[in-house]
Amino acid sequence: MPVYNEAEVIGSVVKDVLETCPTVVCVNDGSKDASAAEIVKAGGYLVDHPINMGQGAALQTGIEFARAMPHIQRFVTFDADGQHLVEDAVRMVEMLEAGDLDIVLGSRFLGEAVGASGAKKALLKAAVKFSNVTSGIRLTDAHNGLRAFNRHVAETMEITAPDMTHASEIIELIAANSYRYQEVPVTIRYTDYSTSKGQASVNAINIAVDTLLRRVTRQ
Repeated sequence: MPVYNEAEVIGSVVKDVLETCPTVVCVNDGSKDASAAEIVKAGGYLVDHPINMGQGAALQTGIEFARAMPHIQRFVTFDADGQHLVEDAVRMVEMLEAGDLDIVLGSRFLGEAVGASGAKKALLKAAVKFSNVTSGIRLTDAHNGLRAFNRHVAETMEITAPDMTHASEIIELIAANSYRYQEVPVTIRYTDYSTSKGQASVNAINIAVDTLLRRVTRQ
């Protein structure tokens, strides 16, 4: 879990996940509130970034920390704001256990986006179209933070985009590394709290520009 100023909810989110998963790694990405204390109190592993480095950087740090534990064979990225359902994550891990997939991606457009505004859905669908064109992989949801993947992905997927463009980069890496993938329906719950923590629409432009620059750089 990448965590930035989530003291209000992170404790309950960690406790909820721990009821099913014995290992929860939280990367406190330079939070200025009591997020770190709440993570420890809830029983999660705390990894600290001394400054805010961005969600992509926090995810990479968390993956590196978790893959250093040899007993961990399945990995899940899970948002800290309470939008995701643990039962969705469990179902995605079960699909990995079948052995014919490397990574499972959650899709709110195959499932439900509870409480999402029409404008939010329109922006996300526009992001999907853009991602499908630039990545070469056709998905229904390009920026869903709920993902499950095996150790092969954890050891070979190096996220270099430090900010929110990491979601686009992960899709590009799926194509570049030929990971076996599948989308599954999941539920995203938009609450007043999670909506207030959401990204500004202007960030969608920044993500698009960064994605195009990364694409040009690779050529």
